[in-house]
Amino acid sequence: MSDQSTRITAFRALHERGCFILPNPWDAGSAKRLEKLGFKALASSSSAAAWTLGLNDHQITIEQILDHLDRLCAATDLPVNADFESGFADSPEGVAANVKRALGTGIAGLSIEDQAGPGQLYPLDMAVARIRAARAVIDAGGTGALLVARTEAYLNDLKDVSLAVDRLTAFAEAGADCLFAPGMTNPAEIAKTVEAVAPKPVNVLIMNPDMRVADLAALGVRRISVGGALAAAAWRGFDVAAGALAEQMV
Repeated sequence: MSDQSTRITAFRALHERGCFILPNPWDAGSAKRLEKLGFKALASSSSAAAWTLGLNDHQITIEQILDHLDRLCAATDLPVNADFESGFADSPEGVAANVKRALGTGIAGLSIEDQAGPGQLYPLDMAVARIRAARAVIDAGGTGALLVARTEAYLNDLKDVSLAVDRLTAFAEAGADCLFAPGMTNPAEIAKTVEAVAPKPVNVLIMNPDMRVADLAALGVRRISVGGALAAAAWRGFDVAAGALAEQMV
């Protein structure tokens, strides 16, 4: 099993050039399968993790997330990026304390969102302070783990590229290594985001079949993830198979 520093070094190298796919397993078994398929790194999905516990998205607790990350990191030699929601705290100090705990699971990176609650984003100054706090605790630990900053603007129907870019550039200045606006699908808006935060890399979430890896790479996107989509596909298959059995009950 590779150690955390080796995984972090490999993960950072992936972000330096080109474009790579960062698929999202939902448990140890799916992580092992993705590794066998040849992917170079993995990312957790908090929604997918929640579903394995019979919970809805955003209902999972920090203790459950930390246990989930422990299991993923133990299951694979690949770098794992943690979907760490909004840091499971409001204050910058709380975010920092929780990020420190997350680093103890062996992750190679983690993302922090700017969502304050359903349909709400943190004011920009608070959102920036939270990213700075996460950056400081990562630097203090000396791991070199990657910090991803997300704006949830598009997922909250604030589909304004200028707003998203303003937030992401502020997060980049606050120390984020990689920037992410899940829900952004328009090629021109994605290209504008890539240009605005360059040379720092941008992650894009595939939201529909029209979003192709080669096209996103041509826009300058450095990494591509799918969130809970793989888990959702697995659950759909389960429902079909279980439904066929249920129809045969007497």
